[in-house]
Amino acid sequence: WRICAIYVVLATNLSEEQVPKQACPSCDATQLCNCSSMGLDFIPQGLTGKITVLNLAHNRITHIRSEDLQQAVNLRALLLQSNKISLIDEDSFLSLGKLELLDLSNNSLAHLSPVWFEHLFSLQHLHLQGNSYRDLGEISPFSSLRNLSSLHLGNPWFSTIRQGNFEGIELLDKLWIDGANLTQYEPGSLKPIKKINHMIINVSSVNIFSAIVSDLVHSVTWLEVRKIAFSVPAEMQLLRVMSSSFAKKISFKENFLTDDTVPEIVSILEDMPKLVEVELIDCSLLGTGHWEMEIQANQSKTLGILTIKNLSIEEFYLFTDLHTVKDLVSLLTKVTVENTKVFLVPCSLSKNLRSLVYLDLSANLVGDQSLEHSACQGGWPSLQTLNLSQNSLSDLEMTGKSLSHLRKLILLDISQNNFGEIPDVCEWPRTLKYLNLSSTQIPKLTTCIPSSLEVLDVSANNLREFGLQLPFLKELYLAKNQLKTLPDAGPIPNLVAMSVRRNRLNGFSREEFESFKKMELLDASNNNFICSCEFLAFIQHEARIAQVLVGWPDRYICDSPLSVRGAQVGAVHLSLMECHRSLVVSLICVLVFLVILILVALSYKYHAFWYLRMTWAWLQAKRKPKRAPAKDICYDAFVSYSENDSDWVENIMVRELEQACPPFRLCLHKRDFVPGKWIVDNIIDSIEKSHKTLFVLSEHFVQSEWCKYELDFSHFRLFDENNDAAILVLLEPIQSKAIPKRFCKLRKIMNTKTYLEWPLEEEKQEMFWENLKEALKS
Repeated sequence: WRICAIYVVLATNLSEEQVPKQACPSCDATQLCNCSSMGLDFIPQGLTGKITVLNLAHNRITHIRSEDLQQAVNLRALLLQSNKISLIDEDSFLSLGKLELLDLSNNSLAHLSPVWFEHLFSLQHLHLQGNSYRDLGEISPFSSLRNLSSLHLGNPWFSTIRQGNFEGIELLDKLWIDGANLTQYEPGSLKPIKKINHMIINVSSVNIFSAIVSDLVHSVTWLEVRKIAFSVPAEMQLLRVMSSSFAKKISFKENFLTDDTVPEIVSILEDMPKLVEVELIDCSLLGTGHWEMEIQANQSKTLGILTIKNLSIEEFYLFTDLHTVKDLVSLLTKVTVENTKVFLVPCSLSKNLRSLVYLDLSANLVGDQSLEHSACQGGWPSLQTLNLSQNSLSDLEMTGKSLSHLRKLILLDISQNNFGEIPDVCEWPRTLKYLNLSSTQIPKLTTCIPSSLEVLDVSANNLREFGLQLPFLKELYLAKNQLKTLPDAGPIPNLVAMSVRRNRLNGFSREEFESFKKMELLDASNNNFICSCEFLAFIQHEARIAQVLVGWPDRYICDSPLSVRGAQVGAVHLSLMECHRSLVVSLICVLVFLVILILVALSYKYHAFWYLRMTWAWLQAKRKPKRAPAKDICYDAFVSYSENDSDWVENIMVRELEQACPPFRLCLHKRDFVPGKWIVDNIIDSIEKSHKTLFVLSEHFVQSEWCKYELDFSHFRLFDENNDAAILVLLEPIQSKAIPKRFCKLRKIMNTKTYLEWPLEEEKQEMFWENLKEALKS
């Protein structure tokens, strides 16, 4: 019981983990639910009546159950292709009365049940190919599908089609039968279908193909034959039934032909009474066109369009001039021979193409010399459109000359050739109006380009300029070049549409744009637009340009400035700084200059520079020891005085003190400062090497810058130690208002310390000197 309990718990947990994986939350506002490639094992639950499209393709679903789609009553499209579905409950589609598309292709259905489809009254498209059923059953599985338009059937195991399999279907737009291994077809099986616009048959047996065509001779409009090898001449008689077919178009895709079977096929096609168009696409021809059997056919009066694409001819260089069919081509009006290694059209064949209006020889090997022979005098007399793109042409002058006699040629496509430098003068058909020279390695355009053109495409040529005089030009394509400006509108006055995408345009001005008076379409996307304010203002607010620009604004991207690089032009709004950078920078510079000027003025007025210098000097002083050693004391006093008081100091005070007995040693800046040493260091050192500092105060002293320094240094170094190292001598009376406010320390000193006043009376001067000497000795 313990093992059972553990199993139940594990199973419950695994089921809970599996539920989110089976959910399908990917439904958009239009109720389209895309649940493809999600690893689902079954149709998710919770589908509602709001869903209109449900895509469950490329999952691992194996079983469609009755309740899975019961609520999806408004479903229009159900995509279940590429799953592993092998079982469908009979009433699984019961509620899908509005379903229009059901895709069950590439699953594992071993049989088809009519019950599945009997309630799908609105179904128009049913895809059932790629399963494993071998037949369609004994009765028609499609009898209830009255609105069916397209039906895709078949798989590698599909082998039998019986009478009655298509009962109930009268009209089809498209019927695709993939029956590579179809071995049994009961005659009359497809006759119930009265009309099929496009019938695709992929069978390997010519017998089966002939039997199917016999039932469709009056009902198919376009018959597409795939992957049948027409290689046995004896089997070609079975195809004679096609001569009675009313088909208007026959397509051969991935078929195999030989020189022995081609004449019979051509003869059959020529005899078809309503055939207008024949296609050969991705086919292979074994042979060189030497058809020994004469083609027994009357020239078709209806066949006008022949298309041959990617025809593989192993020995193409030995192929004949097709003289055996030249009498059958005179009524052809449109011929396409693309990527078939054609290097020459025989002149005799060209002359017989008298009704030819459209000729496409793109992706072949036509060169300058072979073109001259192919477009010989009298050849292609009615030709209006010629496509020679992606060939081996290299001489534009010779190309124009070879085609100049085509009096009705209007459109010429010679793109993806390698012309390089082109001459100044070329000869062209006078009627030429459309010329495609894109991807032809032309470095520069010249007057070789005909002036009669109405449409010119010179894209992908690395052109740096465009200045041709083309008065009739209406459309100009200049994409993928190196243009930096729009072409001048003067030489192309009638231009209506122009493409200059993927160039190097930085933008264009209002004048450039408005010079194109008749411009209706302009594609200038994928350029290096500099989103300047002028350009943005013009392109975003000009009413006409929004109508002219193709893809505006989604395809127009800014390259600069860097702040908006990669953004859509229509959504960019630049700031004032980005719009008027020069003006803003100038204003900022002016404001900065004014601020600096104001700061300088304020600093000068309030002596900020002096305070800064003093702070620096104070820091220098603070780095030194608090008191110099006794052995370093050299002077009795350092004398601080103004230069204006030097006469009294040097001639009176110095003589009196230095000649006293004993004499005093005084330090004077004129005499004792060390030459070459910074003056601030001289002041600090002199104060520190002196016992006293003697200040000779006067009106000149308080105005002297250096006296201020000496006073403050003395205060920083000495007054903070509460000693009497400073001696004040008042040489003349000083008004307190004459002392600057920043000399607060001087005010404090004079208020707290006794100072000596120099008397003018001679009898009092002796006492002054005695007192001063006593102060210096203390």
